[in-house]
Amino acid sequence: MLLACHRLAAARRGVELADIFRAYGQSYRRDHPLPVSHLKVMRAVERCRTAALGGHLEQCDSCGFERPAYNSCRNRHCPKCQSLAKLKWLDKQKSELLPVGYFHLVFTLPHELNALILTNKKMLLSHLFKAVGETLVDFGRTRLGGQIGFITVLHTWDQTLLDHFHLHCLVPAGALSFDQKRWSPARKNFLFPVTALSIVFRGKFLDLLKNAFATNKLLFVGQSACLANPVAFKLLINALRKKPWIVYAKKPFGSPVQVLDYLGRYTHRVALSNERILSAHNGVVTFSYRDRKNQNRKKTMTLDAHEFIRRFLLHVIPKGLMRVRHFGFLANRSKQRLSTCRQLLGLLPALPKPPQRSTHELMLALTGIDLTRCPRCRKGTLIFRAKIPIAEPWNSS
Repeated sequence: MLLACHRLAAARRGVELADIFRAYGQSYRRDHPLPVSHLKVMRAVERCRTAALGGHLEQCDSCGFERPAYNSCRNRHCPKCQSLAKLKWLDKQKSELLPVGYFHLVFTLPHELNALILTNKKMLLSHLFKAVGETLVDFGRTRLGGQIGFITVLHTWDQTLLDHFHLHCLVPAGALSFDQKRWSPARKNFLFPVTALSIVFRGKFLDLLKNAFATNKLLFVGQSACLANPVAFKLLINALRKKPWIVYAKKPFGSPVQVLDYLGRYTHRVALSNERILSAHNGVVTFSYRDRKNQNRKKTMTLDAHEFIRRFLLHVIPKGLMRVRHFGFLANRSKQRLSTCRQLLGLLPALPKPPQRSTHELMLALTGIDLTRCPRCRKGTLIFRAKIPIAEPWNSS
């Protein structure tokens, strides 16, 4: 997609992730062998909205002012590209909101599994989705007597960029009966008991993990190498089975507006937004974070640039792994059941069509700035003048 602006954050002129990759990425790649997936993310972020990706030249139809507008990388790990992707996704989700309360649940994997997950990301994160999905579907059947719907969003980080694997779940407060003739509402301030959810979630995930080990599907490298020993792996499983797993439930949202605000903040978030980067010079990076263990107070952290890059790359998602998934009557294959839910709740059964907003309209909604308005004379409109070719081929060196 060709973006109509130089940078989403151009107005604040702050340090961006791309600046850090450009300044320290070459030395990091020289000192640390990286998989192709990590190299692609770094190069995409470095080249995003630069001449390296080509673009077009804009000219004011009033004063003649000219400027280049470069293409975006569209990589899902790029802080600048996810803002537009988020707005497009939200436009679609608005049509699927139901006039009920929504619960926010968080399922977290124990940190003892971090090393194993990092070397088996695609499989074990898929197992996380499966375990959480089956757990919530089971509780919907037994506690509400029907099929529930929910959206799950994968996050792999904590505020300091360390690995912290968890799923955020957004659950409408009710279920569609299995005969599809009734909507069974949940209690106003209670969905499911979190202790029971935790126990079932733990059992389902550990069963999947044990099966992966038994069928030789796990890779043991680095810190997880010792777990290749069956005795060590069994000890880990036994220890995890005795440990309480964290399932957190927030109070339900009061309105669809609050639901959309939640969706916007969580679904297309990357490990670190550009707004949190405070400085990058002399080989160190300083960024802000919220201390969850100290009343969520805002603090700053300074890391060696290579350590900062290492932490960011912990959160590169394997190709083909979807971070946002829909289950139950919100799944893509169940749109007819969502229409039935709408009808039972007093809405028209047909889903409203999402608005088809242009890139310019999306950017205006996101920034409040008309990017077609000439920044010099403030009167003219920037129009396409000429195409800018790609400056150079991609290089992973």
